Amino acid sequence: MPKISSLLAVALIALTICNGSAQQPQPAPPSGTPTPAALPRPAQEFLDAHNRARTEVGVGPLAWSQTLANATSLAVRVQRDKQNCSFADLSGSQYGGNQLWAGGMAVTPRTAVEHWVGEKNFYSYANNSCISDHKCGVYTQVVWKESVELGCAQATCAKGQTTLTICFYNPPGNIVGERPY
Repeated sequence: MPKISSLLAVALIALTICNGSAQQPQPAPPSGTPTPAALPRPAQEFLDAHNRARTEVGVGPLAWSQTLANATSLAVRVQRDKQNCSFADLSGSQYGGNQLWAGGMAVTPRTAVEHWVGEKNFYSYANNSCISDHKCGVYTQVVWKESVELGCAQATCAKGQTTLTICFYNPPGNIVGERPY
């Protein structure tokens, strides 16, 4: 009898939206939404996980943006309800974005961020690039020094018991030729 673990297919796919121009894009104006005194637990978990990674490289903390959280909430609901829980096309967004699609397992906010931060192993600060045959743009967006606010959301989808996680960052990171920190 196969092990239970072999019955659960786990697919983790990370995607980042890279601003591929050599010019600095115009960041979206700050949302102006102050961080509330007590955030909901998932929001605090997203924020804490991001800020731990940023502290490790000497970058200041992100603030929670309800405006960005509302935008990501809408994005994950649309993907869940209208797009069969596929990745969102964030290429036209004014924000930086990370996505994670995971099947067959529960994904907490912390787990999603830790997956993105795990790409740190493929980033070479000396060369300001990813190691050959690897991607690390989701990691560099998490620690991008110019990003100051964050909003995230998750949706559980019927498609294979999957979870879709999306985070937006303002201003966006991954500017070609610039170091994340």
